Amino acid sequence: MNDSLMKHSPAWTTFSYASFGLAAFMLALGLYLMPLDLWGKGYLAMGILMLVQTTVNVTKTLRDNQEAEKLLRRIDDAKTEKLLLGIKSDEA
Repeated sequence: MNDSLMKHSPAWTTFSYASFGLAAFMLALGLYLMPLDLWGKGYLAMGILMLVQTTVNVTKTLRDNQEAEKLLRRIDDAKTEKLLLGIKSDEA
């Protein structure tokens, strides 16, 4: 499969970064303006940061598993093709 077909456009990448930045800014502003003590804001901020971290970790893990399965399928396909070519050359 051609890897260039799977790449996102620069516009989409820019939009993704901008939307993440805007969401993080709005969340930080809302947390700052929230009428809570410092310990309450700290607890919420810690929870938010941990949620973002685990979201990135899960996404990376799923992507790595998908890439590993794709590589294993390519190896299996190559072995099958080699086996079939070996059988065809024996018949000739």
